[in-house]
Amino acid sequence: MVATNDLPDILETTEAERLATGFIFTEGPLWHPDGYWFFVDLRRNRLHRIKPGQAPELVRETDGGNGTTFDLKGNLIVCEGEGRRGTRMRPDGKIETVAERYQGGRFNRPNDVVCRSDGSLYFTDPDKRRPYTEREIPGPAGADNLWDGAAVYRVAPGGTVSVLAHCEYPNGLAFSPDERTLYVANTRSSKYIHAIELDAAGNMARRRIFADMNEGKAPGIPDGLKVDSQGRVYCTGPGGIWVFTPGGKRIGIIQFPEQAVNFAFGGPDLRTLFCCAYTSVYTLRVKVPGNPHPWYRLRG
Repeated sequence: MVATNDLPDILETTEAERLATGFIFTEGPLWHPDGYWFFVDLRRNRLHRIKPGQAPELVRETDGGNGTTFDLKGNLIVCEGEGRRGTRMRPDGKIETVAERYQGGRFNRPNDVVCRSDGSLYFTDPDKRRPYTEREIPGPAGADNLWDGAAVYRVAPGGTVSVLAHCEYPNGLAFSPDERTLYVANTRSSKYIHAIELDAAGNMARRRIFADMNEGKAPGIPDGLKVDSQGRVYCTGPGGIWVFTPGGKRIGIIQFPEQAVNFAFGGPDLRTLFCCAYTSVYTLRVKVPGNPHPWYRLRG
């Protein structure tokens, strides 16, 4: 299927280019300024990288690798759902645990992660795919309410873990350009995007529903989420990647030949949209750069 898009204010190219295929479930896209993309084949527990025009390379095996980001030193952070932890991979390949427990209990299934310019990491930990008998972190109602333990967590630069907010099924997340708002996709059963407003310390001040995504019967759920440099919010949903103004008005939907799962901005100008869509990875060119990762700015 050829998906042709008509979004002149958003897209520079209208048809997605397939870079590679043959995977089971692609996820975790991330641009490295040295000129390649990271992504995972979640079902096969493999972390790959791919340079434009070349075949993908296996980087390492993961323990349910999913969402990825960099810390402020350029180390790769990976949410490893089956391993119930977040990991850091250093340039020499050494793997370290970043966060594994909260109040003594192991996380359910860390899903996606972002880095703030102060060095703190924020990640989502849904609980619906972890059997009830294996859940170790109580919800806000206490030990008798373990099924309500899904949350967004903050890992401070010193390593302290705290709950930012409890959510129904938190998934993809991204900061506004000024980092005062953290957008979080809610996947099931209600499909919407949270807007969590942060105080000066990076904790939740208040939250609201930014956008309702329950419309439409096409395949797709709120999952991968990113923000461009103008503050527009992009989130996978029914039919493709939904694009919203900073005020929450939907501009349109970017379609791909397969169901879009997650995506990232990259390329030297951050105007290449790299999309993980089940068995394949695709690119499109956009007119506005993505919001740069803090490490990109530090690296220069």
